[in-house]
Amino acid sequence: MPETPVRITEIFFSLQGETRTVGLPTVFVRLTGCPLRCVYCDTTYAFSGGERMSIAEVVERVDGYGARHVTVTGGEPLAQKACLPLLAALCDQGYEVSLETGGAHDVSAVDPRVVRVVDLKTPGSGEVSRNLYGNIDALRAGDQLKFVITDQADYDWAVAKLNQYRLAERCEILFSPVAGSLDPAQLAEWILRDRLPVRFQLQLHKLLWGDSPGR
Repeated sequence: MPETPVRITEIFFSLQGETRTVGLPTVFVRLTGCPLRCVYCDTTYAFSGGERMSIAEVVERVDGYGARHVTVTGGEPLAQKACLPLLAALCDQGYEVSLETGGAHDVSAVDPRVVRVVDLKTPGSGEVSRNLYGNIDALRAGDQLKFVITDQADYDWAVAKLNQYRLAERCEILFSPVAGSLDPAQLAEWILRDRLPVRFQLQLHKLLWGDSPGR
């Protein structure tokens, strides 16, 4: 059976802006297409277009940067069938691979060598109904679950989910403020006030380069 190509919006080298590897030089492989339309999305340019590439071509392009860390992102990478074999191929090449996914697709089939960074969409995203809660059972200690928070209501919702599913016992939890919607200091104060077992994070790449694509 012929290999399914993958549609790529961009492949670029930058500093990881989020997650536990923040600040590390990383190759980003941004896949094209996403079924979600979060109101705060900052990568709408990845919704369509892109370049069809074989998995071997993607791996060769990644090899050219000489980096250790690779992040496969989107769009929504798991919306493409070729994402799973691409992740496995990158792991086979010896990279430390992470996957950034919106949480509306099943993550259980992702190569176990991959660190899965899974969003749980808040009400403020406009896509809370798309959460696939079965993904919570698939999370491992090395994975990360992310809440992108727009306001107090989102924060309260996230804390409720944190308690309901005992999420901090499953994996690392990330809380991020939506740029321009929630004052980062306010979110930090709420986390400290409530003694939450979560990691507060800002988007380092935005602090350095704004919303420039490929950074």
